[in-house]
Amino acid sequence: MPPAAPRRAPLRLSLGLWLGLAGPVLADDPHAHCRELSAQASGPAAVAADGARADVKVIDAALLDQEGRDLRLRDDVIGDRIVVMNFVYTTCTTVCPLLSARFTGLQAALGERLGREVRLVSLSIDPLHDTPTRLKAYAERHRAGAGWLHLTGRADEVEQVLRGLGAYSPRLADHAPMTLVGDGRTGRWTRINGFPSAAQLLAQVDALASARQVLARQEAR
Repeated sequence: MPPAAPRRAPLRLSLGLWLGLAGPVLADDPHAHCRELSAQASGPAAVAADGARADVKVIDAALLDQEGRDLRLRDDVIGDRIVVMNFVYTTCTTVCPLLSARFTGLQAALGERLGREVRLVSLSIDPLHDTPTRLKAYAERHRAGAGWLHLTGRADEVEQVLRGLGAYSPRLADHAPMTLVGDGRTGRWTRINGFPSAAQLLAQVDALASARQVLARQEAR
């Protein structure tokens, strides 16, 4: 009787080896990065720091808002207002809705200041697909009022704007959550990474408004 064949040991992969094999597959998921960031929104990443002074270049590009109106970024959109700006695209299902939800809360907190002293701006990072019609539907989903603009434009002009603001990413899925708070009158800008709450954004707006008052008193002396 021939000897029995040796019994094969069951195949086991260590966690490290499995990750090594699975890595290329995971890397092909274009939304993996965004899902990871949005998952952090309920953790420490949801609480942004006070914000860092941002050196930005505002390109006075010709853009379109959600109503199809032609607007110049520096002269018409910003002017001498305090502006809170984020960067979204309408087909995003992870990071962008979270950022827009923060703006919905900030819009309510600003009350009558919105549209007069303060303007909210959401600039599309996907101008090839985000037409004014799409942006209008997106704005309505987030209950955007008259003081909250959603902007798009020609791809080359939008890219210049994004580069100047430090918000450009060659891949949509890699764009990081970031909000700018700036004063068009003084040229002072603050960059907040992550998912700041409406209260944190309001605090940045109030800080810029207070700085205006201090400057006005100094100039009056």
